[in-house]
Amino acid sequence: MPPCPARLQDKTALVTGATSNIGRAIAVAFAAEGAHVVVTGRDLARGTQVVNEIRAAGGKADFITADLDGSAAASHALAQDATGMLGGRIDILVNNAGIYPGATTAATDEETFDRVYAVNVKAPFFLTAAVAPAMVEAGGGAIINLGSWIARLGIPYGALYSSTKGATETLTRAWAAEFGPHGVRVNAISPGVVRTPDPAETTDHPMMKGTPAGTVGAPEAVAAAAVYLASDESSFVHGIVLDVDGGRTTTAVIAA
Repeated sequence: MPPCPARLQDKTALVTGATSNIGRAIAVAFAAEGAHVVVTGRDLARGTQVVNEIRAAGGKADFITADLDGSAAASHALAQDATGMLGGRIDILVNNAGIYPGATTAATDEETFDRVYAVNVKAPFFLTAAVAPAMVEAGGGAIINLGSWIARLGIPYGALYSSTKGATETLTRAWAAEFGPHGVRVNAISPGVVRTPDPAETTDHPMMKGTPAGTVGAPEAVAAAAVYLASDESSFVHGIVLDVDGGRTTTAVIAA
């Protein structure tokens, strides 16, 4: 039996926040499927490590240091730099970079509020504004946003963060309507509780109790969903939020 062709062969991809965890897993998975990936983040050492990992496996990747602070200038500069590095076009954009403040509402100051919205909402908004028109002009593309399970399941902390992810999911639907008719598919992934690189962390998490999975997920599970949404396999998929959360937002397992 002949080998299956790579699903993203000859595609180009920009993945923000790709120096660790979910973003890293997506960049690695895209490269393994044949894409030339631009890895971005603030940490040069970690970014270089991801690029070296991809190259060692035979993939193609480069790193751009980027601090997506929410300014239109920062997002537009990244779009321009990545476009040049990728040979003049970006076929796939993954808006993954974000920050999570765990404070309660009363403990959140105005500076934190503004910073979280700048990084989690303004930055991907202006990056999409910079990239999507070029995708339209090129005849198509795919944009994948990272939401979160707590955008739809209320919990008593992280209200600020969950509100930004609610905005991300709304933007996903709005952008699907705006850019979809011009060949650019826009979708989102909503991860559940995902394992971090912390060696002391266990797979036992209180928020995953009572779910079908019963445990935290792996970043690679989210990356697999991203490959699907970036590939031609999802050519008829527009404006969805794909839950990769172990059933957290849809299902309760009740012990008999």
